[in-house]
Amino acid sequence: MERSEANSQSGSASLELIGSLPIVLLAVLVAVQIVIAGAALWSAGVAARAGARAVATGKEPRGAAERALPGVLRGGLKVTRGEGVKVGVRVPAVIPGLPETHVYGSSSLEGG
Repeated sequence: MERSEANSQSGSASLELIGSLPIVLLAVLVAVQIVIAGAALWSAGVAARAGARAVATGKEPRGAAERALPGVLRGGLKVTRGEGVKVGVRVPAVIPGLPETHVYGSSSLEGG
């Protein structure tokens, strides 16, 4: 193999790498968004349990649910009370242009 052929192949590999970077970046962003959605879902469940405990002690569930959440999830908080406590939180978007998404957790401390 001549030296010019080796340089040509090396340049081709560099172009292929540069061409694949947007796809790799998008895959990483999607994976991060999924992890954030999972953490928001878990946090909604924790907040719902805190709200149910508050109801069991005669208090309003919203304050307990809000205190159980990380600060970044408190902005889109929705708390409903019916058969237990249902807590909804807005999932922070990592990828620009994604629609607003909410996840919900529910809990009840009724004996059964």
